[in-house]
Amino acid sequence: MTLTLGEIAPEFSLFSSEHKKVNLTDYRGQNVVILFFPLAFTRVCTAELCTIRDEKSEYDTLNAQVLGISVNEEKDLERFKSEQNYNFTLLSDIKKEVCAEYGAYFFDHGVSKRATFIVDENGILRHAEILENSRDLPDFITLKKILTDLTN
Repeated sequence: MTLTLGEIAPEFSLFSSEHKKVNLTDYRGQNVVILFFPLAFTRVCTAELCTIRDEKSEYDTLNAQVLGISVNEEKDLERFKSEQNYNFTLLSDIKKEVCAEYGAYFFDHGVSKRATFIVDENGILRHAEILENSRDLPDFITLKKILTDLTN
C-alpha cells in the first residue's frame, strides 16, 4: 500500500508490551511518532529506541506520543522495554499487518522495515521515512523539526 501525506493515516489496533489494546485513534489531539523497528534486542534497534528514550522530554514538549512497533510478541517487548527502561509505548504487530499496510514490511525477511511516520493531532499523515537498509537510523532532526512546525 502506498500512503499519501496529507491524508488520514491508516487506523490500527495492536497490543502493547503491557498487554493492553492500543488504537491509533486513542491519540487524537496529540501528534504521534510511529517507529517501526525490525526486531527487539538487536543492536541497531536498541540504539534507535535508546535515542528516543533519551530525548523523550523533547517529544513531550512537542505534544508527541511515541509508538514503537515491531513484529515481536508482547512478552518479548515487555522484557525489551523493561531491560532498556523505555519510556514510551511498544506495540506488537505479530500478524505483520500494520507494517505491511504502512508499506514498511520486508516480505523476504518477515520483519518490519525501519520506518518513521508522523501523524498529527487530527490523524493526518504528515511525514513518512521508510528505510531500505535496516542498519540506517531515522532522521531524528527532521522528525523534531516537523513536530515543531506542527506545534507552532
